[in-house]
Amino acid sequence: MKREPLPSRRSVLKTLGAGAVASLVASGVAAAEPSEPAAKVNGNIKQSICRWCYDKIPLEKLAAAAVAIGYRSIELIGPEEYKVIQPLGLTCGMLRGTGPIENCLNRKENHERCERELRQAIAFAADAGLPNVLCFSGNRGKMSDDEGLDNCAMALKRVVGHAEEKKVTICMELLNSKVNHKDYMCDHTSWGVKLVKRVGSERFRLLYDIYHMQIMEGDVIRTITDNKDYIAHYHTGGVPGRHEIDDTQELNYPAIVRAILANSYKGFLGQEFIPAREPLASLAQGLHICDV
Repeated sequence: MKREPLPSRRSVLKTLGAGAVASLVASGVAAAEPSEPAAKVNGNIKQSICRWCYDKIPLEKLAAAAVAIGYRSIELIGPEEYKVIQPLGLTCGMLRGTGPIENCLNRKENHERCERELRQAIAFAADAGLPNVLCFSGNRGKMSDDEGLDNCAMALKRVVGHAEEKKVTICMELLNSKVNHKDYMCDHTSWGVKLVKRVGSERFRLLYDIYHMQIMEGDVIRTITDNKDYIAHYHTGGVPGRHEIDDTQELNYPAIVRAILANSYKGFLGQEFIPAREPLASLAQGLHICDV
């Protein structure tokens, strides 16, 4: 497959313009380089930064850099962290809801706790005007996928009416069980789609993590096109290694983002790669790669 040339670190810093580069330099994370007038950002897809990948950077500095680069959201944070980024004009595309990843909705003994945590997150998201809250299936632990599906649907039906009332979408993340999250149950799109259909509410959808599903399934563009009605959010990540999404890895992100947009998608794309190089320069590069 012929790929488009992807922007280099130097070219991205140049296109950010003098003001943005100055902000990165002030944060102590980028070297000053000659700047040119800022390139026009298409902005056809709203982009977000996943906080945990950059937790070594103080949140205030990350938020300031996000604004300078052109991001509109920092996600996978809680209410107190949101209060830090909100004054800078940033939103949160995906608020933490309930967890943990390995022990969540597929266990009946967790249902009361998960319902309480989701209700709290949904109420905060509604008051703040945030679109989504996150949940997980949990690990199999010798449980059958059919039993896990029943249990997750049972738990979600306890709280989805509240989400409908508040106009907030609960999203379950698709994760790979091959490399990163051994034994995780919601590890194939088909299982997640069955769960969405079983819950039967427009306020429960999937978080399709492109990195994870490339590892488990491949065929990313066909999958997201066929299942667009069941997906409310997307995450990125380079395969293999979950590093930068440039031409050091196997996925063609400009083509993937064009396919997402062709599905009339209006939500956020969360950059969830772990930088192997200077982090904010990599985030700037990632934004421009996906700015199709």
